Amino acid sequence: MAEPKVKYDRQLRIWGEKGQAALEKASICLLNCGPTGSETLKNLVLGGVGSITVVDGSKVEVGDLGNNFIVDESSVGQSKAECVCAFLQELNDAVKAKFIEEHPEELIETNPSFFSQFTLVIATQLVEDSMVKLDRICREGNIILIFARSYGLMGLVRICVKEHTVIESKPDHFLDDLRLNDAWPELRRFAETIDLNTTDAVVHKHTPYIIILVKMAEEWANTHGGKLPSTREEKKQFKDLIKSKMITMDEENYKEAMEASYKVFSPQGIGPNLQKIIDDSCTEVDSNSSDYWVMVAALKEFIANEGGGETPLEGSIPDMTSSTELYVNLQKTYQAKAEADFLVMEQRVKNLLKKISRDPASISKANIQSFCRNARKLAVCRYRLVEDEYNSPVQPELQKYLTDEDYGTLQEANTLKVLPEKELLHTPFFMAVLLRVFIFFFEQLTGLLQTITNFLDNLMVRWMRIYPG
Repeated sequence: MAEPKVKYDRQLRIWGEKGQAALEKASICLLNCGPTGSETLKNLVLGGVGSITVVDGSKVEVGDLGNNFIVDESSVGQSKAECVCAFLQELNDAVKAKFIEEHPEELIETNPSFFSQFTLVIATQLVEDSMVKLDRICREGNIILIFARSYGLMGLVRICVKEHTVIESKPDHFLDDLRLNDAWPELRRFAETIDLNTTDAVVHKHTPYIIILVKMAEEWANTHGGKLPSTREEKKQFKDLIKSKMITMDEENYKEAMEASYKVFSPQGIGPNLQKIIDDSCTEVDSNSSDYWVMVAALKEFIANEGGGETPLEGSIPDMTSSTELYVNLQKTYQAKAEADFLVMEQRVKNLLKKISRDPASISKANIQSFCRNARKLAVCRYRLVEDEYNSPVQPELQKYLTDEDYGTLQEANTLKVLPEKELLHTPFFMAVLLRVFIFFFEQLTGLLQTITNFLDNLMVRWMRIYPG
């Protein structure tokens, strides 16, 4: 068997060892192993989850062969849960796998405590009534629940959980935490040791762009009443100021400085998403608060005091044109500031834990360090009850979506964009509405057909009793 670090090498590069460890501890339950559920669980098994339990009371039918690659002709008539479970076990023998041959709807109705053993439940193709009941069960047990339904090329996925807190959110685009427009004393002192007017061409073209921008920002502020460039014209003038310091046109470090000049113009302080999190009522911590909210409470105190309106420094710098000596010293300057901020945060976390009568060492140093590195990118996700969504839709929101063709786009971006009517009909919102309508009529029709079938079966039984011959 391959070592985990070798076996899962590629995914480790994406979510790191901490993410992989969480995956390997996960216990997952799949309800209904049709094509949607089987494909979902297959991907998780290949990723190295801890254990899986497949729940399905149906048998493999001929129709399954055309949409579920996990079963074949030899599986027809056999337990679908058993066939899928055996196949998935072969894909990754490090994953513990078992199956239960029972219809999920019956399990939800008769044995709700069954789900308490799992960290995640994936329920596919459930009817609305069962979805509502399972959502309540999983919320009471703080179990993450994901609903998935698919019909041909259309489908929906619904996450159900009271609250999901994220430290390592890994956003696609985020500015480096360089503090170019608010340099701390040690960074300023380091910048002061470097002369941009040096006549040494080698030194001049190997000065890191961070230093160039720090010094240029300070020079600009000194001649503009302490303010940094804000208008389009001022930003252009700032770039021209950087360009004027070039000795030759092949100085890559100065080109990097001009390209990264927008980092000087970025607003100071924390963003609106983080502000919303630190203003949350959960920052009023008590003995029942999660580690996440204890650290957020400590972060709130740090920002208001030692941070001066900023989060702890992340402590990393990007690659750039520089001499090795200058780059290493610059890196050490950032790392030292990050370490100092971490120590302050660590002490604040310990003080809060002590205040709420919890062990001051109950939140590990590694977790606090990870929190500090990702403090600007924290996220909190909360989801409505499925029952509320079905029975108490937010009428004003629905009306805006249905009457204002720009509204759906404005929810995704801060810019106005007018969608043509034919494009509007293909937006996720309208597709979701159409799918919900289809599901409603499908369930009603299925119920009607079942009623007719039962009636005909009963009629046939009576007929046979009256006319046995």
